[in-house]
Amino acid sequence: MFEETEETTPTNDKSEKMLEYIKVLKSIEDAMEPYQESRKELRKDFISQGWLSKEEISSITKAYRMLKKKENIDELVSAYDALMRGKTQNDA
Repeated sequence: MFEETEETTPTNDKSEKMLEYIKVLKSIEDAMEPYQESRKELRKDFISQGWLSKEEISSITKAYRMLKKKENIDELVSAYDALMRGKTQNDA
């Protein structure tokens, strides 16, 4: 009375979407690879020329990303201060 059909079940559909996502993600990451290498080379060049230190590059990169995301620096400083107070109390 019941015929089996090849209908897409929710589980099969979810699995297909997962595979599709991974395929697209991989293609994007593959396309980004040359740019990631360029970023590494840029960092290495600035360090080897003595223009910036690793720490300076790290700090300005964090600041740039915060600006890009329009994050609030005061919230970050407050959180940092709270962590430092907690660390100091634990060290005592």
